[in-house]
Amino acid sequence: MSYAKVLCVGLVGVTGHVVEVEADLAPGLPAVAISGLPDTALHEARDRVRAAIVNSGQRWPNRRITLNLLPATLPKFGSAFDLAIAVALLGGSGELPLLPLERVVVLGELGLDGTVRPVRGVLPMVAAAARAGLHRVVVPVGNAAEAAVVPGVRVRAVDTLHRMVDFVRDGTPLIEPPGPAPAEGPDGPDLSEVAGQALGRRALEVAAAGGHHLALFGPPGAGKTMLAERLPSILPALDDDAALEVTALHSIAGLLPAGGRLLRRPPFQAPHHTATVASLVGGGSGLARPGAVSLAHRGVLFLDEAPEFGKGALEALRQPLEHGRVQLARSRGGTEYPARTQLVLAANPCPCARPAGDAYCECAPLVRRRYLGRLSGPLLDRIDVQVTLPPLRAAELMEAGATGESSATVAARVAAARRAAADRWAGSGWRVNAEVPGPWLRRPPWRLPGRDTRELRGRLDSGSLSARGFDRVVRMAWTIADLDGRDRPHADDVREAMQLRMGDGA
Repeated sequence: MSYAKVLCVGLVGVTGHVVEVEADLAPGLPAVAISGLPDTALHEARDRVRAAIVNSGQRWPNRRITLNLLPATLPKFGSAFDLAIAVALLGGSGELPLLPLERVVVLGELGLDGTVRPVRGVLPMVAAAARAGLHRVVVPVGNAAEAAVVPGVRVRAVDTLHRMVDFVRDGTPLIEPPGPAPAEGPDGPDLSEVAGQALGRRALEVAAAGGHHLALFGPPGAGKTMLAERLPSILPALDDDAALEVTALHSIAGLLPAGGRLLRRPPFQAPHHTATVASLVGGGSGLARPGAVSLAHRGVLFLDEAPEFGKGALEALRQPLEHGRVQLARSRGGTEYPARTQLVLAANPCPCARPAGDAYCECAPLVRRRYLGRLSGPLLDRIDVQVTLPPLRAAELMEAGATGESSATVAARVAAARRAAADRWAGSGWRVNAEVPGPWLRRPPWRLPGRDTRELRGRLDSGSLSARGFDRVVRMAWTIADLDGRDRPHADDVREAMQLRMGDGA
């Protein structure tokens, strides 16, 4: 027999596709040709696989070898095909009977000594295999716990090519995946540690309950960073679908913690202000990798000192914030990553940033305008909640932890508000109020009475509020009503939403 086929999985973005690795061995001058749109790492597989086979005590077939990866029109990236290629070669040369691998997916990178090394993206690969009706997979031992997270799949692991050969040839058992990983560690910073800032706390609670974007302005030491870092502590835990999405993205990026458990806590990303466009929204040669906005999917993306970020990096966030996904076009094809995240911006009011506030500012008015002008109007228009925090007073600082509510207390209200919103929008595909399209809220039965939106409509007519801002105020009003246990917003909810959007002067 000179032909063999082994199943593998390739990734394009977060989407997995079953790939058939074919090996054909024909008489002629010894050579290896790989077809099926392989990238550089796959072209180099011929040398890795040859060394691994020889160093595992197997015979390398000195024939003309053609390797084909089907479907041939799908770009193939990475080294996860190494183990499947090696097994297909040995099967095609007659060294291995491949009947035990029928409808079995094989994943893994090979070292030159025959060790099977872990690869990125195993979780979405195994999930893709399960969707295709393939419920048996062989993965590197370092990925076994991660692969076992996918329900309904029988996972076995290998640490060397030699063990894989023994399994196929003699039925020697493979390695069982480890048991369930321990639960995630203790919670992070608690909201009770924030001194004072009743307005900031309220803004944070509204943002959490409705999934709204948030901008915090104020002098240094006012608590902007502390509030932002505690937003994940009041967000509900991720459900099964969201946890799989988030864990898959971190698997692709190679950022899964040891143990391979599902990530149940909303992720928190806080890139430095020197971050590039590619690091924020994703990029790279060949297969574009997810950026911070995708790694914060279903969680929080925090940009501290936001005016210090590059203009291009900030503007690149506008489309993901609007659509909840990132579409990256590359010469070898496009890639799409989910990016349904909550953006939190923090900014000082000016470059000098006197802790005592504006009364002691040394910056000229033009300097102040230019500084905050780095945050463009179109970007800020997409930020639902925009509040300015006052300087902290000594009395508030000394009472920190004694009077402020804990994260657990606030999280209970946030969870109740999200349940109310989920019940209201059941069947629509929307999870939180911030995701509801504006036109939907402007038609019966969700349109608010004219008496409740009179002032809001006046702001729109005067030009001090955009149509997008109008819709975002209405969404926040629904969130405020959910937090307060009401079925529908009234005029006071709309007024508070306007204040959170436009400041106390609204």
